[in-house]
Amino acid sequence: MISRRNLMKYSLIAATAPALRINTPAVAAGSKVVISEALRLGMYASLYVAADKGLFAKHGLDAEISSAGGIALPVPILLSARAQIGVTSPGMSVNAVREGGKVKNIAKIVGGVSMWGMARPDSKIKTVDDLRGKTIATLKFPSSTIQVPTFAMKTVGKFEPKEAGVTFLELPAGAQAAAVKDGRADIATAFEWDISIGAEQFGLVPVLSFADVLGPVCFTTAMATEDVIAKSPDLVQGFCNALAEGQKLMHQNHAVFTEVAEKYFPRVPPSVIANATKNFFDSKTAVPTNPVITQEEWDRAMQLEQGGGAIKGTLPFAQMVDNSFAEKATKQFGLS
Repeated sequence: MISRRNLMKYSLIAATAPALRINTPAVAAGSKVVISEALRLGMYASLYVAADKGLFAKHGLDAEISSAGGIALPVPILLSARAQIGVTSPGMSVNAVREGGKVKNIAKIVGGVSMWGMARPDSKIKTVDDLRGKTIATLKFPSSTIQVPTFAMKTVGKFEPKEAGVTFLELPAGAQAAAVKDGRADIATAFEWDISIGAEQFGLVPVLSFADVLGPVCFTTAMATEDVIAKSPDLVQGFCNALAEGQKLMHQNHAVFTEVAEKYFPRVPPSVIANATKNFFDSKTAVPTNPVITQEEWDRAMQLEQGGGAIKGTLPFAQMVDNSFAEKATKQFGLS
């Protein structure tokens, strides 16, 4: 599970801008903040909208978003004080705290498991139960393209994949859609932009949204050390304010997501981004409506992370989450 998004980067990171370091418009009195994201991913749109629309600057921050290159990397960057905010899987914060680090999750970046199942238009697959006896094209193990559907089958479908005749066809990145198209697999599990590329190049359609199947989960969170929270509360509040305002903008006007994604992913065809926009917002939870992390979202994330092997043991919501800044931002911008 350490490589669950690393395995995505061959199909996604190649589509990014050559420079993975983007500054928001600087303000003379702005507090410098480095935001270390795991990878440059479409599902992190809340960050990019806050940067592109000048919201970090508006809320007193001279912000720099820097891609770390893997989900395990933002936390050590935080602990070494090379960044003030980290954006990655919440399980990485749990691992750090279990090893003696002092890290808190302060905001929600991705509110659901932003993965879809894509199939041919004539597919009869509509629910998790329909995966019985099917062949699923995935990335090679270990990958969340295997772990997430497995978790869904066990928890939502209440069946063991192997006993139900489910076969995982493990393939290199970018090969899943072709396997469905030529009949080697019944369905493929993937993230965006791969789902929309599958639609455009292979005529496939998304038939399962795992964000909706599994319900709300803090799939990706923003985190900070306890030292930064104690010494720079205005910085943390400014970050959460910008995040909340960006999420509000996207839900008021989905075109904001499309416009910003085209800037941050210039090598991805606009038609793919347009289709991905629809998928992201058709999902009820993928793009959060506010940055608050709920107890339910944390508990489900811990189940998913532990079930997939990302963490050896869970830590409680009360210990790992500081919602005070996100709650204040949510109230300020009238978000539900």
